[in-house]
Amino acid sequence: MVVNFARTSASNKQLKQVFQDIDAQSCPRSFNFHMHTVYSDGRLQPSELMEQAIAIGLQGLAITDHHSVGGYYAAQAWLEDWKWNNPGADAPQLWSGVEINANLLDVEVHILAYAFDTEHYSIKPYIQRRITTGKEYQASHVIAAIHEAGGVAVLAHPVRYRKSHFDLIPAAADMGIDGVEAFYAYNNPKPWRPSSLESEQVQELADEYGLYNTCGTDTHGCSLLQRL
Repeated sequence: MVVNFARTSASNKQLKQVFQDIDAQSCPRSFNFHMHTVYSDGRLQPSELMEQAIAIGLQGLAITDHHSVGGYYAAQAWLEDWKWNNPGADAPQLWSGVEINANLLDVEVHILAYAFDTEHYSIKPYIQRRITTGKEYQASHVIAAIHEAGGVAVLAHPVRYRKSHFDLIPAAADMGIDGVEAFYAYNNPKPWRPSSLESEQVQELADEYGLYNTCGTDTHGCSLLQRL
């Protein structure tokens, strides 16, 4: 556990350095921190996702299946095998990830966890392929659990909920969240591009509350360059 947590700490630091430079051009061809596989509600096998990531030339990514790290484990094994068979080739950085349902200001939101120790006891309730209940369902508890596992907590697509992002982001910041998914394509445009007005508003709130900006396609279909 000590070794795992030390490795997680280094991964966490590396990811935060990447988040400092994320902008509207980062996704979907340089970084992508929101993707789903068949291990939750996506259509891609983890191997197919990794093949696309390498073909696109992604520098870094995270698979964020709902309440599951099965896709991450499978992709990690595939990537290690690929690197073994392609010595010296450029390989993307794959961080652990999961998307967690939580209650924030009495509405359900999604919190993305990154670069955490997948074996840590605090994250276990959230990787059982089901939504938690009671205290574990509260956003403050989810954020704390992610941090205990050495991870980074990010509010996913903050303009998609029944309550305004102008209320949700400050509340999440008060609970210790690390970042917000600033660059997101809310109307599923083709080609994929972040929604300009929403992205600008979220970035301003992130600046005000000292949060990282992140990006992701939220891929559920067969292409990492689209959401659906």
